Amino acid sequence: MQKLIALMLAFVALTGMSERQRALHALNRLGFGPRPGDVDKVLAIGVDAWIAQQLNPERIPDTVVTERLKSYPTLQMSDRDIVQKYYAPIVQLRREAKGDQEMLKELREKIPYDQRAQRVVEDLVSQRIVRAVDSDRQLNEVMVDFWMNHFNVFLGKGLERFLLTSYERDVVRPRVWGKFEDLLMATAKSPAMLFYLDNARSMNGKLNENYAREIMELHTLGVDGGYTQKDVTELARVLTGWSIAMPREGGGFIFRPRMHDSGAKTVLGVRFPSGGGIGEGERIIHILAHHPATAHHIAYELCQRLVSDDPPKALVDRVAKTFLASDGDLRKSVKAVIDSPEFWDPGVYRAKVKSPFEYVVSAVRAVDAHVDDPRPIARALQQIGEPLYGAQPPTGYSDKAEAWVNTGALMSRLNFALALAGNTMPGVRSDVAALVTEPSVDNLAVALTGGNITEETRRTIESKGEQQVRAIAGLILGSPEFQRQ
Repeated sequence: MQKLIALMLAFVALTGMSERQRALHALNRLGFGPRPGDVDKVLAIGVDAWIAQQLNPERIPDTVVTERLKSYPTLQMSDRDIVQKYYAPIVQLRREAKGDQEMLKELREKIPYDQRAQRVVEDLVSQRIVRAVDSDRQLNEVMVDFWMNHFNVFLGKGLERFLLTSYERDVVRPRVWGKFEDLLMATAKSPAMLFYLDNARSMNGKLNENYAREIMELHTLGVDGGYTQKDVTELARVLTGWSIAMPREGGGFIFRPRMHDSGAKTVLGVRFPSGGGIGEGERIIHILAHHPATAHHIAYELCQRLVSDDPPKALVDRVAKTFLASDGDLRKSVKAVIDSPEFWDPGVYRAKVKSPFEYVVSAVRAVDAHVDDPRPIARALQQIGEPLYGAQPPTGYSDKAEAWVNTGALMSRLNFALALAGNTMPGVRSDVAALVTEPSVDNLAVALTGGNITEETRRTIESKGEQQVRAIAGLILGSPEFQRQ
């Protein structure tokens, strides 16, 4: 028997991952990790068939999530309605307080919870957690997370908290499987981005170059994309007049001709004659969306998210080629990554460190927890270092291990894991003892990680002395094996 097992392992090493490993790999990279029984479900329909389903999330019923989201009323509100209900009262209180901060604090505490700005933020954060934990459209949620980070806006900047709901709902989510140009254009015209990167107040004679710089450096061409500071300035001129309508005008995107610099401009060698208007901006966004440097930049980031921190150049080049050949089709670009030999290389199996969001959600799913209140999970994410919508710089959060692996962060992960497995986290119910029939370190390791733990990890857990099932499960969730996907 031992000789047979050795031969099987040698075969897997030569030919790639076993089918069970492929299922686990797909669930970890194309989702937020398996719930108990998910690996067997994927194996039953076939790994490739499951992936085909995930690439077409609109065909997957998601009734559980749809029903749960009904408890967050602000998710269906427009920017205008959110501002009127949750921001206008704050403005009124500031007038009444007349600069008296103590009075302002007292007045704010009298506002009912359903009318506080905090409600908007909590609904927004809660829905992201609920979707990631409970949705059967796992790849869709991974891509929403990817694109929300790529087109990052920061919750803590002024009015942004009142604009983010529609930004995610109306701008990003509907376009993650479409054409990149459509997504880029929609973000460029979104009040959230216009406010965050200050383009709403950029005008002829008073330029603000923030958005012009970031749309090239981060959103399209990449830092080495071949543009110059002159291109940044000229692009900022092209995008003058792209602004936000007043609440009485609807509060959405508006082009203000009087703010626009109508003089002649040249961006990336493309000349725009004088007298142009909104069409200049739309034209340059089309050019940026189809630029070879953009294809490479987007391909690199997709490969980095789904394959490895430093993806192979050959893979990036092939995905970039697919991106260009398909007119920036995001579904085909993602599929090109998944279909690649590099994605299924045994060397990338469990080689990426989970971000805090990936880690927390995967742990909740692994113990089959029921999340009645996502807010404690959101607080845990803050402690571990990745508060949702909380990346202040336009770069968003890093997708590389070095950003997340440090002593303090790993200790915070372990504390979360122990609380989750110990069933002491408010609003979250778990029963790790129900995951195995015979409670042991090895059985719990298989149940929670989908595989075995190293001898070093086992010794570390056993060195803690005889422990209850919950404590052992918490230590496994905090182990190096569970930290990786």
